[in-house]
Amino acid sequence: MTNQPSPGRPSIPPAAAGAATEPDATHSTGQLSTEQRATAQHPTEQRPAAPAPGTPWRRLPATWAGAVSRGLAQVLARPLGPHQTAVVRIGFAFTWLCFLLREWPYRHELYGPGGPWSWDMARQFIGTNDAFTLLMWSHGRGWFEAVYALALVSSALLMVGWRTRTMSVLFMVGVLSLQNRSILMGDGGDNVIHLVSLYLVLTRCGAVWSLDARRRARAAATTPGARAYEGPGEPGRDLTGLVLWAVLGLALATVTLLGQLSTGWALVFWGLWAAHALWWAAVRHARDRGGPTEAVTVLDTLANLAHNGALLVIMVEVCLIYATAGWYKVQGSRWQDGTALFYPMNLDYFSPWPALSDALGSSGLMVMVITYGTVIVQVAFPFTLFNRRVKNVLLVVMMVEHAAIAVVLGLPFFSLAMIAADAVFLPTGFLRGLGARVGRGTRRLFPHRAPAVLPGPRSGDTGADAGTDTGAGTNGDPSTGTGANPDANPDPNADGDTDTRTRPDNGGAEASGATVPGTVGFRP
Repeated sequence: MTNQPSPGRPSIPPAAAGAATEPDATHSTGQLSTEQRATAQHPTEQRPAAPAPGTPWRRLPATWAGAVSRGLAQVLARPLGPHQTAVVRIGFAFTWLCFLLREWPYRHELYGPGGPWSWDMARQFIGTNDAFTLLMWSHGRGWFEAVYALALVSSALLMVGWRTRTMSVLFMVGVLSLQNRSILMGDGGDNVIHLVSLYLVLTRCGAVWSLDARRRARAAATTPGARAYEGPGEPGRDLTGLVLWAVLGLALATVTLLGQLSTGWALVFWGLWAAHALWWAAVRHARDRGGPTEAVTVLDTLANLAHNGALLVIMVEVCLIYATAGWYKVQGSRWQDGTALFYPMNLDYFSPWPALSDALGSSGLMVMVITYGTVIVQVAFPFTLFNRRVKNVLLVVMMVEHAAIAVVLGLPFFSLAMIAADAVFLPTGFLRGLGARVGRGTRRLFPHRAPAVLPGPRSGDTGADAGTDTGAGTNGDPSTGTGANPDANPDPNADGDTDTRTRPDNGGAEASGATVPGTVGFRP
């Protein structure tokens, strides 16, 4: 029998009626509580769910939490900007190498013990700031020639990407030794080289466009499934890397025992040497076990973090250079009235082509446009990073401006250093296309015969595993050595292109990110 509401009595929904049947002192009197009355009036209204306990991002909006999680995954999972880092490596090594070659006839006057800034004066000055330089260990001519040769050789090998982990350290040693020996001989470009040489030590700058990448690609092509091999021969044996690591360790131990290194620099060099050994041991242990281990994953993650942090510092450094230069120019009266460019073009020291300087300086409109345009571009560039198209336009303008400075004002090495620094902001799609064109041109100039027979997959290797991640570059081109992988995460600098998942630097005795057979790189 259906219960019908009696006349004069309010109708109670079933939910409220069920609730009214609960044994309660209020219900026993026939009255509804305030909460039950609200439920009866709004039966479909529900309370908001409480945040899940233990969630670290429960106080942040969901979109923010997702963005932070994706950002951390990008920073820790792989080295970002491998092509940009390779361009910076090649650009600065090439600039320093060309500078050393040009100054070869005058090297003794610039950095030698008999120069205007004498060895005793340099020793007194360095005693106040503890700057690092090998040239203070001896004032002999032979020692100076050895250090200068070290700077030349390390620059050339870093440029071509041979043992980039070791060469980046030796490149830093060469730059600091010469520049700290004669601090009055440098300019703004030398300061940029000085800073970037420190940052390159922490980057995986040989992941692409290097002899290391080429060696890994060849090893992977000739030995299917063995992605950790550092060269031809017996898998996993890197005799060159071991010898190089042992020789440098012996040299480091010798100078440490002789007391030539300060405590800070001794910790830096011994830390780098030990990190290389630790990585080699972890990779060898993982290879013996047949797969990545926790130690390799942790070390690879730390290396990615160091690489991405150093790359960010280089970007910030470039932005600070342009921002400070632009704002200081704004405060100058000659930059305010648009005549600043006229004065250096009328100095003999900055006029390698007098006719060209006279032609530009004779036009007041041209001088004013270039003067104001320089200030506007330098002040605006850091803010254009939020707009990719505007950033790319200003990047081209600044590179053209530095090229003009090299020709008109006769400052080629300053301009090369700044162009190499600007290259860190180049889009990945452009760099990959440029690398592919250079690779095709190189193959036309230097054709080589492909191997007639390649070994097939070993027993136990599947076809998919034997044919993946061979270290080939774009469109399967092994000459670029980009380690392309279609499943890689997109690079934020790629302008819509999907970046390659690069294999880290060379292993063996050097701290690098070689991979283990049966895996597509160590990834956390």
